[in-house]
Amino acid sequence: MRSVTEQAALDEFLSTAELAGTDFTAEKMNNVKIIHTDQRNPYLLSAAEERSAVKKQSANKKRLTVPRRPPWDDTTTPQELDTRERQSLLEWRRGLAELQESDDLLMTPFERNLEVWRQLWRVIERSDLVVQIVDARNPLLFRSEDLEKYVKEVDSRKNNLLLVNKADMMTLLQRAAWADYFEGAGINYKFFSASLAKEMNEAKDLEENIPKSGEIVRSNEVAEEATSDGSGLSCEVKVIGTRDQEEDEEQWASEEEIDGLNGVSISSDQRTRILTVDELEALFLENAPAIENAHPEHPRKTQIGLVGYPNVGKSSTINALIGAKKVSVSSTPGKTKHFQTIHLSSEVILCDCPGLVFPNFATTKAELVCNGILPIDQLREFTGPAGLVAQRIPQSFYEALYGVKVHTRSLEEGGTGIPTAEEILIAYAVARGFTKTGQGQPDESRAARYVLKDYVSGKLLYCHPPPHDPPIDGRGFNRELYDMNHLPQKRRAALAMQDVASITGSEDPSLTDEPHISPAPAVQSQKSSRLDKRFFGPRQSSAGHLTMPFNHQYSEQGMASGKQLTGRKERMMIALERNIDLADVRATNSKKHFKNGRRKTKSSIEVA
Repeated sequence: MRSVTEQAALDEFLSTAELAGTDFTAEKMNNVKIIHTDQRNPYLLSAAEERSAVKKQSANKKRLTVPRRPPWDDTTTPQELDTRERQSLLEWRRGLAELQESDDLLMTPFERNLEVWRQLWRVIERSDLVVQIVDARNPLLFRSEDLEKYVKEVDSRKNNLLLVNKADMMTLLQRAAWADYFEGAGINYKFFSASLAKEMNEAKDLEENIPKSGEIVRSNEVAEEATSDGSGLSCEVKVIGTRDQEEDEEQWASEEEIDGLNGVSISSDQRTRILTVDELEALFLENAPAIENAHPEHPRKTQIGLVGYPNVGKSSTINALIGAKKVSVSSTPGKTKHFQTIHLSSEVILCDCPGLVFPNFATTKAELVCNGILPIDQLREFTGPAGLVAQRIPQSFYEALYGVKVHTRSLEEGGTGIPTAEEILIAYAVARGFTKTGQGQPDESRAARYVLKDYVSGKLLYCHPPPHDPPIDGRGFNRELYDMNHLPQKRRAALAMQDVASITGSEDPSLTDEPHISPAPAVQSQKSSRLDKRFFGPRQSSAGHLTMPFNHQYSEQGMASGKQLTGRKERMMIALERNIDLADVRATNSKKHFKNGRRKTKSSIEVA
């Protein structure tokens, strides 16, 4: 089974004809459309056009649906069910195509393969609680409202949960703003981070693998509490856990105090705190409906369906849940080979659905690339996505992160104060040495792939603000993300060295800048000394890579280098120093004068 999210026009036509089970005849048509473009970037929208597009999308939001599985019962044959499912998917695709063409709305690529939707239908039918996993940087793009309605249509007792993954990328203020929006919209949500859960699992494994004797220096208090049965290590672990818990509580309290000073009121940290793995499992059981056990001897487990886009961290969440279990985890296949049921504990079973792309609205294709929906390696047009990155990421943070200098146009030359896509890409390409073959110009296409991948992975971080009237400024919403603490450790160290250099006036700041410390002499190896003597020694063609003019060898510097004048040139230089006429020197020592006298002698002998 292969996931199909985007098709060419001919492939889409053929697949639609196959679903409809009809034949077709090709006809020649003169269908030519001329598109006029002006000087601005055609891949990005202006502020007015974007507001108009968002308003149109809000008006047609209810028409974004997921395909429904047609009704069936025990008397339905497999052939009849297959025909009904194909017809249902065909009608659904026609409705989305009409929405795109008639209303001129851009949609994200969505799943077109019937087999993938069949997996979703089976997961919904089996699950008691359906969990949608979304990316915290743009939760609404990865959330499907109609899916929640469809879950209730299948069984009103089933519940929905929105799990906001990668919440560690957001600040406390940002989580509070999104919590206010979710609560106002009546959405059941929780924040989670699969990467933090993985780190906690690894830390627990390290604590369990600590040697029990000879390698741990314990405090006197813990050593006194240790008993003869070897419980001292457990006491120490408890003490460490208590200290960590106290530090976490102090950290949460300090964050809440800071937010209170900034004017944001948070009633409880439960609204914004990031759940752990154990808390997440308890949350699943809390939100799942009550189960009626028909066989008390074999109680039925609560089944949790996990649904989400392929790149929102669904697999990482499942791995974090499995890795936190101390017992062996068994994986058993479901009714088909495409999705599996994972026994998480004695009470919970996870139904893992394949990654599925739901239909949603988008303003431009550049937005789809920046959200990781369209693949970057297959990208042909890069100025649009790079332009979004240039608008969202501050220039100072971009320069500090990559160690580059972005040269922007001034206001007199038509600049806007915000760097363009070409300017940030040229700066990155020049710093990394990316050039086009045979031209020597900066390779902007190659630089765009690196920059866009860093943006999708979160190295260049930007979190979308929740919908609000009036709209929230994105730069102000992400202001706390662009400080020194969000830079890699190497970049922070390099910037710290530059700050010290600016203060001390040294390009290479070190302890030698102190006046009372004498610098240590540099030590050079014998091999380096021999190489330097051969390369920079006298009478070497590559000595210092300097090319001197021809008359340099007759100057004082040239003669000092070791080359001395000889012969006629030496006599002429002596004559100039002694103020002797050069004609007398030439008359007495010239080869030409000697030959002339010889010719005269020969001619006089012939005459005689």
